[in-house]
Amino acid sequence: MTEPKLKPDEVASIDYVVPPEGWTRTLPDLRKGTFNYGANPKSAQYLGLPNPRAWQPMEADWKLPPDWQRIVLEGLRERLSKYRSLQVFMDVCVRCGACADKCHFYIGSGDPKNMPVLRAELLRSVYRNDFTAAGKILGSLAGARPLTIDVIKEWFLYFYQCTECRRCSVFCPYGIDTAEITMMGRELLNLLGLGIDWITTPASNCFRTGNHLGIQPHGFKDSVDFALDDLESIFGVRVEAPINKKGAEILFVVPSADYFGDPHYFGFLGYLALFHEIGLDYTLSTFASEGGNFGLFHSSEMMKRLNAKIYAEARRLGVKWIIGGECGHMWRVLHQYMDTMNGPADFLEAPVSPITGTPFENAASTKMVHIAEFTADLIKHGKVKLDCSRNDHWRVTFHDSCNPARAMGLFEEPRFVLKSVCNNFFEMPENTIREETFCCGSGSGIGTDENLEMRMRGGFPRANAVRHVHEKHGVNLLACICAIDKATLPPLMEFWVPGVQVAALHELVGNALVMKGEKRTGDLRGQPFAAEKGGKKDA
Repeated sequence: MTEPKLKPDEVASIDYVVPPEGWTRTLPDLRKGTFNYGANPKSAQYLGLPNPRAWQPMEADWKLPPDWQRIVLEGLRERLSKYRSLQVFMDVCVRCGACADKCHFYIGSGDPKNMPVLRAELLRSVYRNDFTAAGKILGSLAGARPLTIDVIKEWFLYFYQCTECRRCSVFCPYGIDTAEITMMGRELLNLLGLGIDWITTPASNCFRTGNHLGIQPHGFKDSVDFALDDLESIFGVRVEAPINKKGAEILFVVPSADYFGDPHYFGFLGYLALFHEIGLDYTLSTFASEGGNFGLFHSSEMMKRLNAKIYAEARRLGVKWIIGGECGHMWRVLHQYMDTMNGPADFLEAPVSPITGTPFENAASTKMVHIAEFTADLIKHGKVKLDCSRNDHWRVTFHDSCNPARAMGLFEEPRFVLKSVCNNFFEMPENTIREETFCCGSGSGIGTDENLEMRMRGGFPRANAVRHVHEKHGVNLLACICAIDKATLPPLMEFWVPGVQVAALHELVGNALVMKGEKRTGDLRGQPFAAEKGGKKDA
């Protein structure tokens, strides 16, 4: 039987009326299109996770351990003791509702349990019941409720309807980070073996082959060689990309989608062309062939294990420091958790650009520089020649990817680069960008096909802002610096704003780059340039 096709006008018909039943009496509705499939038991077993078995959320029996309540409550007790922030977040919320309409999933679904305050309350109510005197004495009068199977199913449904984007935390007057509560909720679920496959299997692949997609080392090399052939056909210049080169100055780490997915691949071509043109001494790695970190969406321990791989390879290859490609969760892990979990990386040198001499003081501890910062510095110091007219067939806007932007503060560098390589750049409305940026609606491992309706709902606010500049300025390209965005924004645009394509920042850099000895008439996608002269900038 063919599945009914989602229609934008139907999805956009959102009812914000609060249900007459109280939220504690509303059972979780595991409706098709709103949840993700359970983890593959082979992947869970490979990672050594608890309770690996075949199960699916739509089944009545989730095959939990006999003592599942004890496991969850002991896990919560441990985390309350380990993370003081969690204890504070459990106690300090006054349920003012300042965050309620800031979540893209609530805006797109109208479901009150997608209000960040109420999503956190799903866990906070169990905390009150078992860990506070008021909850033990007064019960529901104190906002407490016991841990039941329905509560577990509710956690699964709503903690995987949160992309951990942290937009709600920007508006919380008490500084509560509801994303951290989601992360703790997912950790507790995973103690019971209640993970989703698009987190568990990529993490398993990363340990097994070095990347989320499960690409073997020889497959990685083949992909890089294919990219080099493509670059030669486009530029007429032969580019080299060292792999596993010991003693290189810089280790370059990219998300695996960059060398295997579309439109990520065109940004990968841009990286390689840029590095060749400036003569950078770098190496790629088959072991660290993944910058992304799906551990962020699973647990603190998984995040730590995956992040360690990058630094283990940097040590093995004997590099001085690291450049990271366009990826969101890689940078949140590095920027916010690296030093606590794995660092500081004292065996590496504080990054200094070998091309401009600029010290990247913000990376003095992690020893890892974002590619947007590195490229912005090159352009600022006039180290590359650019022809903006080569991007004149694009009218560009920029999506602030949640993790590099809101979590890392990387706002101006990508804009500086875009304005240096494009003549036609237009901002979306101010309350939808920078630290207030709307999420793609598919991050944190929930960008799967079975979850498509919720993805389209969660991405609605971002798409609405794109539609504004599409209609007002004729924008036809949405640029971003996150691998998940490049994977999930194209179907979002196709659904809500047909006619707008998605691109990596460094695709546009590669388009504008004027290489020595080049012979080219088209961009990295093989499209002819809108104009063959004019608009040149010696940056």
